[in-house]
Amino acid sequence: METLLLTPNLLIIRKLENVLLLKDKEKQAIKDLSIKTITLHSDQDIMKAGDQPTQCCLVIDGFACAYKLTSEGKRQIISLYIPGDIPDLQSLHLPFLDINIASITPCILGFIEHDDLRNLCELHPRLSVALWRETLMSASITREWLLNNGQRPAYNRIAHLICELLVRLEAVGLATESTFDMPVTQAELADATGMTHIHMNRVLQALRTDGLISNNKNQITVPDWQKLKEAGEFDPLYLHLVPETAQD
Repeated sequence: METLLLTPNLLIIRKLENVLLLKDKEKQAIKDLSIKTITLHSDQDIMKAGDQPTQCCLVIDGFACAYKLTSEGKRQIISLYIPGDIPDLQSLHLPFLDINIASITPCILGFIEHDDLRNLCELHPRLSVALWRETLMSASITREWLLNNGQRPAYNRIAHLICELLVRLEAVGLATESTFDMPVTQAELADATGMTHIHMNRVLQALRTDGLISNNKNQITVPDWQKLKEAGEFDPLYLHLVPETAQD
């Protein structure tokens, strides 16, 4: 993935500039952040519900997810995270996690101390605003997922999710000409959309048959963006990806 061409600090800058155009001094402050990196295999827990983290986790490369479990061990994936996302940003203000966070694919992760982020926010209030907006955008995506999973038929539901991932990956430079890597298994997609694995397979086949997507291994191409948008009833408004300009 192209994210490996960026340092973790530059990846944060790219991500935050989707919501707020940063000043040079703010970019430099992010570049000066200390970020420790680790590599994980796929399907490894990063954090668990009940943890009290003292660091925030940045996805540098790969896909991760947040999930919750029923008492019977059934999994519901409630968020998908791509490079540039900070899955546990809420841990800056909440004393413990109420979700589990795990790698979906092999991942490179960065960890930033809470104290360093708090100092950053105190010295640069606009960065505090940008990070707060990140948490609000995450909540907005969750609300859209509730609607998508609760009210749209399976075919439209998956079309919508593919639209979302394409737009989010484009925003961090990881999709080109309507093509992107989606190394998420059908089982994981099923857990994210409240479907059985068999039903998920049928829906993906139908989307391919109708010419809305094509795939080569883990790579998905959208031949007709407008048709896919219509099938998914997709309006990117909820992603809030229009940045404000930098103010002196």
